[in-house]
Amino acid sequence: MAKRNPTARKNPQAAKYTEPGCAYCPPAVRACRDGEEDRRGPGYCPTKTDADGIAEGLAHYEDPFWRRVAVESARVESEGYCKWTRVEEIVEFAKKMGFSKLGIATCISFVDHANTLSRIFESHGLEVVSAACKTGGVAKEEIGLADDEKIRPGGHESLCNSVGQAELLNRAGCQLNVVLGLCVGHDSQFFKFSDGLATTLIAKDRVLAHNPIGALALADSYYSRVWGPERPEKPPKLPRQGRKG
Repeated sequence: MAKRNPTARKNPQAAKYTEPGCAYCPPAVRACRDGEEDRRGPGYCPTKTDADGIAEGLAHYEDPFWRRVAVESARVESEGYCKWTRVEEIVEFAKKMGFSKLGIATCISFVDHANTLSRIFESHGLEVVSAACKTGGVAKEEIGLADDEKIRPGGHESLCNSVGQAELLNRAGCQLNVVLGLCVGHDSQFFKFSDGLATTLIAKDRVLAHNPIGALALADSYYSRVWGPERPEKPPKLPRQGRKG
């Protein structure tokens, strides 16, 4: 006899969830790993809240290109599991996809790392184009920023021109673009305007040596300042829709 879903038993409002809340799935459940979400998934499981959304997502894999991306990504995951660095995974993914031209969208502060990355890619027979975020030297005032809103007021400060980076790499015909340390928001713009596939190698975090997961690992100690004023005394066990009050 199949076991009842313990989350559903404790949560009579399970059927009222309208949005997924995977962040609250208990370690002992996480049934999607085993393909058992229909049977064991909590009320806020995507299979329960938006099965149509899952179906629409799956429909995209009918496109031969996106199916190939999914297949080759899974092969890289399997073959390099706990063996390959992310740099190596990018190289192998590019090769498996048959890509010959890669782009690097780098923060101006990471140009030296971009140089190393470019030479690594080239050593694997790949053609590489690179564009730094300050490309064009556009003054921040040109997009409406006031002088006192700049990092260093009183002088020229160039815009982080991630849309321009995307356009340059698009015009060069880059098939896969690699982001190195673009600022929050600027990276979002790059992903939006990049024609080629895009992936992140470095996520910028000036405080944590570009290791942003550190703020999560130490959220209850050294970096407790990340919490906002609405933090409850006890961590909630359910998504907001399932909480009382």
